[in-house]
Amino acid sequence: MKLIKSKHTLSLLFFAFFLSGFAQEVIKEKEPEKKETVQSKRLKVDGIIATVGDYTILDSDIDKAFLEIEGSGGSTKDITRCQMLGKLLEDKLYAHQAIQDSIVVKDEEIKEKMNQQIDYMVEQLKSMDAVVKYFKKNSEDEFKTELFEILKQQRLASEMQKKIIDPVQITPEETRNFFKKIPENERPLIGTEIEIAQIVVAPKVSQAEKQAVIDRLKEIKKQVQEGASFTTKAVLYTEDPGSRSSGGFYKINKKTPFVKEFKDVAYSLQEGEISEPFETEFGFHIIYLEKIKGQDLELRHILMVPKVTPDALKEAKDKIELIKKRILDKEITFAEAARTLSDEKETRANGGTLINPKTQDSRFELTNMDPEIYSQVSNMKSGEISNVILDEDPKAGKRYKIMMVTNKIEEHTADFSKDYTKIKELALKEKQINAIAKWSEKKIKETYIKINGEYKDCTFTNNWLKK
Repeated sequence: MKLIKSKHTLSLLFFAFFLSGFAQEVIKEKEPEKKETVQSKRLKVDGIIATVGDYTILDSDIDKAFLEIEGSGGSTKDITRCQMLGKLLEDKLYAHQAIQDSIVVKDEEIKEKMNQQIDYMVEQLKSMDAVVKYFKKNSEDEFKTELFEILKQQRLASEMQKKIIDPVQITPEETRNFFKKIPENERPLIGTEIEIAQIVVAPKVSQAEKQAVIDRLKEIKKQVQEGASFTTKAVLYTEDPGSRSSGGFYKINKKTPFVKEFKDVAYSLQEGEISEPFETEFGFHIIYLEKIKGQDLELRHILMVPKVTPDALKEAKDKIELIKKRILDKEITFAEAARTLSDEKETRANGGTLINPKTQDSRFELTNMDPEIYSQVSNMKSGEISNVILDEDPKAGKRYKIMMVTNKIEEHTADFSKDYTKIKELALKEKQINAIAKWSEKKIKETYIKINGEYKDCTFTNNWLKK
């Protein structure tokens, strides 16, 4: 649809580097030929090619951005160096203005995010040395310093964008006017959508398995009390990938989105105390409270997850196969079975219906679905029930499920009454884009910006050259 700019995503290899509709510089339209002098040329010396406030951009930063996209499997054939510079200029402007507006980003939160990213990278490349080598850094410290700065600038930019667009709201009348101004032959196509329900049966973990984990955690606690390092034990034994590389470290407060059981135990401890093993939906934990700073706690924890036995898995599979047979034999409806027999509390109350996390309604557009769910339901007809699926949930572990497509809406041209929610999203997105554009125009005028060398010949969407 011509009224909404296309989306392009520039992804860092293992962490978020998002372009949305707000990233106006990266667009598919080709630059005029006479302005493409830097599209295929590189400056011989890697120097500063642009300055935005206190931030600088090197020519090599553009090369890195291209390499990072290509390394993550993305295509760069429609992105010019001028467009990439425009994206980097936007990022720096957001980050610069965030500092001017006193937006605070806590270093502890960035470190936590960095550790999670590093854990994932190490998992993919098998060692920290391989990660450092892949990113062409001289040492682990150099790599971590650069990654920290990238993540901090991204967070500042994100918080600044959020501050700009959060106040923007759309009324029903604005939504209607937005739709009316789209010519009929240019109205967007709404892709095929489906509504899905599922029934989940989780294998039961035996009390013996739970007790074995509890005993192991008690033994670790005893060893630490006798002088062993909790940090080392966490690195060796925790099953929490988000904190393994940092020795189980987290800094939390009462607003941190951790499960209630974890926070209740953490806030019951004194400095230097280690908790008894306790259970959450993730498994069993022990917590070592290092420091109390007001309402903030600095702690380390070890997570261990009881293992499911083959017999328990077989029992769960037999149960869900029987549930499916009863539904096919019309002894019970799918919705009734979900409400009374499913182990998934999030969907049980509404008959197993899945909610789209992006839109908060029950419809999923096929082309934008989670790839795993897509592979399970894309070829199913309305009312059809899937085969029994072995699912490995990150939180719940192995479980069996059956799925049913409860409704299938074929591809169609947008209709105001039937597709109001999606049209409202498009109208809001356009209004947000306009708010960003207006903000950018004003801040570019107020901010020190300098572009050097051949990049002065670029044609930008924003007035970076202040002509």
